[in-house]
Amino acid sequence: MNRESYPVIKLSKMNTYFVIVTCRNSEHNIKQSLSSLKDQTVKPEYIIVINDGSTDRTQEILNDIQKNSNGSLHVIQHPDWGYDVNRTVKNWNEAIKLTKDKDLQKTEYHLIATDDTVYSNDYAEKIIAFMDSNLQVAVVSGSYARDKPSMPHGAGRFVRNSFFQNASWQGYYPEQMGFESAILYEANSCGFATYVLNEAKFQHTRPLGRVHKFREFGASMRTLGYHPLFAIARFLKYFVTGKVTGRIGSLYMLYYYITYRPKSEGYDSMYGKKIRHHVRQKQINKLKDILSLHGSE
Repeated sequence: MNRESYPVIKLSKMNTYFVIVTCRNSEHNIKQSLSSLKDQTVKPEYIIVINDGSTDRTQEILNDIQKNSNGSLHVIQHPDWGYDVNRTVKNWNEAIKLTKDKDLQKTEYHLIATDDTVYSNDYAEKIIAFMDSNLQVAVVSGSYARDKPSMPHGAGRFVRNSFFQNASWQGYYPEQMGFESAILYEANSCGFATYVLNEAKFQHTRPLGRVHKFREFGASMRTLGYHPLFAIARFLKYFVTGKVTGRIGSLYMLYYYITYRPKSEGYDSMYGKKIRHHVRQKQINKLKDILSLHGSE
């Protein structure tokens, strides 16, 4: 997208947001992560933490922080069901349900965060100023890498709630593999844009993909209906550059894209025809543009 087409207008009062943070066995990270949210120049109305069965001191640390939060920190505690990346989206939805059950303050945005993300103090201010000025943009994240990503990152992602409430899943995330990408495609199909604001910075304190081996990267490209040429191009980009997944991760990704067999229902199932058609058509159009550009040279 052309940055020139998205002005930032300084408003007298910025819109509000709340934060969803997921964590598990985070005694070495959670305090730093929550402090970076608390220290934002534009502070969240409240933070909801889902402690997904931690067996270390995470809950004890959360209890201490909550005592001094003046009611701005809400904690959902799960028993130890073992590590399962599939629960991430269920935890997000549980946090969203809590806002309704407790009739918490409605906000214009929500921020998806994790126990291993640390944000610059003006992270929220920069993104909210940008989104307040550009009502056609539904999802925005900052950047955590030296290179400039083309799509908003999962953690650090601000979502416009007015779009989110009216999307296909009516205010909740789809509890299917590829849910992070599905929201971006849904925004686009509804006429909204998504954006990466590179001047808004955050950091990961743990390496990406250490546990799940990028299985979902490849498998979700199947459930979302990715065009095979785009899947191959994505693999080549990651393999050659070593970025995002690393070379080993890119091999895992391609392997699971080729071998994955979606289930008929549940988390591992295919998305509906509407979103798969949108994804495929968007990729075909982009491919045509690339071929047309090369053909004119």
